[in-house]
Amino acid sequence: MFNTIIIDDELPARLHLKKLLSHFSKDIKVIAEAQSGSEARDLINTLQPDLVFLDIEMPGLTGFQLLEKLQHMPLIVFCTAYDQYSLQAFETNSVDYLVKPVRLERLQKTIEKTKRFNPSTNNTHKILDLVRELTEKKEEKEMVSLAVKKDDKLIFIKLEDITYFEADERYVLVHSPKGKFLTEQSLAKLELRLPNYFLRIHRSIIINTKYVEEIQKYFNSRYTIKLNNKGVVQITSGRSYLQAIKNWIEM
Repeated sequence: MFNTIIIDDELPARLHLKKLLSHFSKDIKVIAEAQSGSEARDLINTLQPDLVFLDIEMPGLTGFQLLEKLQHMPLIVFCTAYDQYSLQAFETNSVDYLVKPVRLERLQKTIEKTKRFNPSTNNTHKILDLVRELTEKKEEKEMVSLAVKKDDKLIFIKLEDITYFEADERYVLVHSPKGKFLTEQSLAKLELRLPNYFLRIHRSIIINTKYVEEIQKYFNSRYTIKLNNKGVVQITSGRSYLQAIKNWIEM
């Protein structure tokens, strides 16, 4: 029986994974959940679970940053939107990785692998080295411009000219002083490649912090943020992005 913690900033993702794990109740016991890296760090160090299902792309403290701060290193299963190729290196150093949306058939293979895994091969240093390697690869891939749709054409717009990105069904709207454009890249993929001056403040919004004109506390652990985009745009942040915004304010 593996005492297990689920870590993901999105409640639907946690509920989905917990429901899938209920099919393996003889092997997995979910003892806690966390919606942020900071919360997860305290839970892991206190409860010392055997196994953790860890989302990588979280506001505030990412899954990678969390690993570097742990005193107790459990077995790790990464649950992420990272591309499959990038995570293959983790197979021999953690337990496994799952690409979202997680499927029951794929999870079953992970559980079987977990039961066969030798804890003595859970090398913390190797995992952290791989974390740093992936982080460096991310930095190498940062963009300077983005291809967007305008009528029937593809044009390139400089990132510094983009005020914010907004998810809208299957497309992402790109807002800039020059107008609105469409890109087929998801917010998750954009977040991995955008420079550090972009900040995700909501499940569906990434802002360019260089355009921030004013920020105020809002109720229920949120902020209202005003962007100067040839006229002021006011955006309300999501609750789970509170720590990420605080970290940016304190920089």
